[in-house]
Amino acid sequence: MKRIKGKNTKPEKKLRHALWRLGLRYRLHPKNLIGKPDIVFVSKRIAIFVDGDFWHGYDWKVRKNQLKINQEFWISKIERNIKRDRENTIKLINAGWCVLRFWEHEVLKNLDRCVKKIIFVMDSDSN
Repeated sequence: MKRIKGKNTKPEKKLRHALWRLGLRYRLHPKNLIGKPDIVFVSKRIAIFVDGDFWHGYDWKVRKNQLKINQEFWISKIERNIKRDRENTIKLINAGWCVLRFWEHEVLKNLDRCVKKIIFVMDSDSN
């Protein structure tokens, strides 16, 4: 557990690198913003989260039944994470932010699609 990272994960770094190569500049993990998004475009008011599949409950209805050890603890923890993510997303949207959430497997397998989605949102924001 000690080696589990909450920031600068491999998928997050991969997405950041792709955005940087395109000349897009951003802020990282701003403490003053709800939920501390992984990547933020302040001027466009876009907050991006790269959510770990396990920690944030990807395909949760199926995966929670596959837990073998300490099931009660993990189900409670991950369901709290899912609830917190929803609440933070709503708070950011209500504060005028556009929120994009990507699963770690999406970034690792379809990086181009994730980058295109970010660019699309940035372009549609300027109209």
